Amino acid sequence: MRTVPGWIVFTILRVLLFAIPLAVTLSLGVEPWIAALSAAVIGLCLSTIVLVRPRTSFATMLYNTRHRTTSRAHRDNELEDAAIASASSTAASAPADESESEGGAKNHRVEETGTARQF
Repeated sequence: MRTVPGWIVFTILRVLLFAIPLAVTLSLGVEPWIAALSAAVIGLCLSTIVLVRPRTSFATMLYNTRHRTTSRAHRDNELEDAAIASASSTAASAPADESESEGGAKNHRVEETGTARQF
């Protein structure tokens, strides 16, 4: 049997704890803005009291997601480092041509007069 994730349960219960008091206060003929405000306060109080277990489950899931030992980015960085290392080792073993033996490709800078100058 497949279980529902904790964040979905927590979200649905929070919405219900707002929607039910809102529907009740609106059905009693209370002004809509007062009904929404009172439903928000009632929902907040009830969710603090009633939803202790789903809230801790949700918080634990968030904490575990945030503090993984190996993240996806860490694995991606390792793959990139390996690719760079293999590329640099193959480039080091390749014979260097004449222009690169003098310190790499020639770099030029255009001065204000419009002439190119090697540096």
